Amino acid sequence: MSKRLLLSVIYLSLAFAGAALTITANVAFVQQYGPGFNLALFIDLANSNAASQSLTYDLLIGATAITIWIITESKRLKMRHLWLVLLSTITIAFAFAAPLFLFLRERRLDELERNKETLF
Repeated sequence: MSKRLLLSVIYLSLAFAGAALTITANVAFVQQYGPGFNLALFIDLANSNAASQSLTYDLLIGATAITIWIITESKRLKMRHLWLVLLSTITIAFAFAAPLFLFLRERRLDELERNKETLF
């Protein structure tokens, strides 16, 4: 198995794990706190103590920086499906979207490498 293929498998596995774990936690939140997803309560609980506030800020700053890089890198590599990554960031989870982007990036780098080889 090539290094690029191995990375792709790892990234895709992390994307599915990120989606599954986040969705499981969100379902547990809805079951525990009421009929529907109360965003205000979710944000309040995410900031309810210093430990959760630290994780919230960590995710917010880290996800913002990585999202800027994702957009920049997608344009630089002329990647397709950027919309899917950005949409899944807000509809599924950043823990899904970031590894999904890395998976798509590896596929694009592989495609560029194959195309380069056919030119020469």
